[in-house]
Parts: sequence; structure tokens; C-alpha cells
Amino acid sequence: MKRFLRYFFMLTVLSFVAETALAQTQKFKELHKVKRKETIFGIARDNGLTIDELIEANPEMKTPGYELRKGDYIKIPYPPRHPELESATPQPQMPTKPTVVERDMRNREIRVGVMLPLHNDNGDGKRMVEYYRGVLMACDSLRVNGISTDIRAWNVPENADIQKVLKDPKAAECDLIIGPLYTKQVKALGDYAVKNDIRVLIPFSINSNEVFDNGNLFQVFQNGNQTNNSYVFRFYQRFKDSHVVIIDCNDSTSTKGSFTTVLRRKLDQEGASYSLTNLKSGETKFKQSFSTTKHNVVVLNTSRSQELNVAFAKLNGLLMTSPTLQISMFGYPEWLMYIRQHLDNFYKFDTFIPSTYYMSPLSHRGEHFKKKYRWNFHQDMQPYHQRYAVTGFDQAYFMIKGLHMYGKQFTGASGMVGYTPLQTPLHFERIGNGGMQNRAILFVHYTKDNKIETINF
Repeated sequence: MKRFLRYFFMLTVLSFVAETALAQTQKFKELHKVKRKETIFGIARDNGLTIDELIEANPEMKTPGYELRKGDYIKIPYPPRHPELESATPQPQMPTKPTVVERDMRNREIRVGVMLPLHNDNGDGKRMVEYYRGVLMACDSLRVNGISTDIRAWNVPENADIQKVLKDPKAAECDLIIGPLYTKQVKALGDYAVKNDIRVLIPFSINSNEVFDNGNLFQVFQNGNQTNNSYVFRFYQRFKDSHVVIIDCNDSTSTKGSFTTVLRRKLDQEGASYSLTNLKSGETKFKQSFSTTKHNVVVLNTSRSQELNVAFAKLNGLLMTSPTLQISMFGYPEWLMYIRQHLDNFYKFDTFIPSTYYMSPLSHRGEHFKKKYRWNFHQDMQPYHQRYAVTGFDQAYFMIKGLHMYGKQFTGASGMVGYTPLQTPLHFERIGNGGMQNRAILFVHYTKDNKIETINF
């Protein structure tokens, strides 16, 4: 299995880096598991190939000292036409029935298509190659658990006409398509999915409204307004008996006013206790914004590290003069990038950070995944606080296992799959008569006793 992972993953990903901007499907027919006493010559002959054609599809065979071993997996390319071997006289052919793709995938392999920018030209491509690697690792883990997959992928960059990609007959055979990355490509893929009864997982795009009308779509992430409403709803559930202190941080570039506006509206509707202050306020005025009888929850209207640093300084000064005050902080997903600078204060001020994804640095499963990724691809994942390979693993594992268990009846509802995510929680809800939208969010809680807990909703 390890040998298979090393060769298959490395070869698959490198092939996409070499792709042109036009979408291309993989050029091999199947993966063949080598049996005892099989030879390169025999495998090539049985599949209508020359030895050179088989070796060309499996470059590792060119390595000095290479030996074909039982249990290895090798690519079997489609045999090329050899006109010199064909009869000069056309042979009559019996009429055949149109191919009917069997959609009940519960008793066969799940056919998965990936339509993302799989190239090395820019950040989008590099992130999606990493995401795709995670998809492949999920398929390998599922295979160990008896769930087979048939993966085919297309490079679909931003300037690609996805309609041309969808003319490939291999696309119509898919049970699940993961993609696209770009909103402008969603409608065409969604319409195609309805026509061919294919489920589509939209892994990142949040601005398309197609999910409201298309029952074949699964959208993972919500737009900013929906996410803010979800955060505020869960905030109020947890802190409805607390006093909220909203601090204006004088950041003209901040986009977090959209969150504090929704929060204030909710607090006003509920008649909840809150006050407003400014990061530049003097000590006396700043102190007056805090309750001496209730637990205080501090919310800034910016996510920037420099203002957070000033806020912590003011709060530490406040506690020196009023040590009995009870204070928690409620932050933003961007704060997960500031762990090294602010970890001690996160613990001290009982900090809650809302997010739609999180992988604990103390997770044994996470460490195992990092090591396995490094072994497979001879490099580390890119240092984003959202690890794209882990996102690809979580999403692919969840969807493929769900389709294997329930077939076309799979909705992704909470509890259907029984999968504990490494980073990205998923539970979908249907939007009216449309598709499915992921409603899972979480709070990362840094407790006063220097522990990290994840609160899932």
C-alpha cells in the first residue's frame, strides 16, 4: 500500500502541473494490482500494449534496479490504435444498446470527478493541487475500509470554458463531481449535474445562488452574511446572561463591522446588556464599560493583530486595578493565525474564536496526517491556517462514504455518516426546494487552565 501511495500520488499530481489551460482527463484506463509471477511483458501483452507503452505510463519502471513485485499498483493506459495491425477490410459490427450508467453506487465503486484549477501557475492552482492530494489520500483510506473509488480529474483554471470540459463523456459517468473553484462556473456545472443526475460538492465558492434552486448541489461554505448570522446566533446562546463590551478599534480597513452590526441588532432585540467603548478611551471611561456583577465578553470590531495587541494591553491594565472582573474575549477566524504572538493572552482571557474549520496542533490524527502527506509527496503542506489537503480529505471522505452508504438518498445531514473530521465539520441542511448547505460551525475555546477545546454546533 505504501509503495502504491508513493507512486500513484506523486505521478498523478505531477501530471497536472504539466497540463495546459484546457481541461484534460487522466490518460490511464485502470490501476492494476500485480499478481504473483506476473511480468511487465505479460501485463503489456494482456492489455494490448507494447512494453515501451506500459513503461511510459509508469516512469518509475525506468529507475535503475526497478523490480515488479506482487501487490504493486501500476497504471494501465488506454491502448493506442495500431493501424498496421487492423484489417484493411472493415468488419461489420452488431448494433449495440446505448450505454446506461448505473447510478446505484452502494454496491460498486464510487465514480468521483474533480474539476478544479490543478496547475502550478498561481496560488489558486497550488492550493487546489494540495486539496486534490487530500482527496486522493481520502480515497486510499476509504479503500482500506472496503470502499472503492474511480477517480478522474480535469484541470479547470479560471479562464477555462467549463462547457468544453463537460463534453468529455467521462464526466457524465461520475456519481460525484468536486468543484468548481470559481463562482462563474457553478451554473454550467449545476445544470449539467441535474441533466445527468450527478451530485456536486462545491468546496469553496460562496457567492453563487444556484444552491437555492438546484437540488444536486452541496455547498460547503456560506457567504459572509450567513456566517455572521450563524456566529451571532451561537454567541447569544452561550453568552445571553453576560454583559457584552464592543470596542471600536479605529481601523478604517476593517470588514468586521458587519459582524458587530448583526450582533448589536440581536442584543437590542433580546434586550441584552451591552456597552460601547473605544480602544483610545482613557482608563476611567474604559473601565466604566465593564460590569462588576456580570461576566463580561469583549468583542473588537477588527481582526488585525496590532489592535488585538493593544486591546490585550488595556485589558491587562484593567485587571491590575480591578482583579475581580470576569472577562472573556470573542474573536474572529483570523486570530487563529496569531497563536504564537497571543497564546498566553488567549488562555488568560478565556478566548473564543468562531470558525468553520480548525485542526488542533495537539491532534494525534492531525500529526499522523502531516507525516503521511510528507511521506507521500516529499514536502510539507503549505503553511495556511486552513490546511487545504486536510480540507480535501475531510470533504471527500464524508461525501464518498455517504454516497456508498445511502446512494442517491444521501443528504449529508447530521449523524448520517458518523465521520469525525480532522479539520472541517460537515452537516448539511436542505435550503427550501434547492440543494444542501453546510451549517456546521465551531468555537475554538482557549480555557483559563491552558487547554484548547473545540465546541461544535
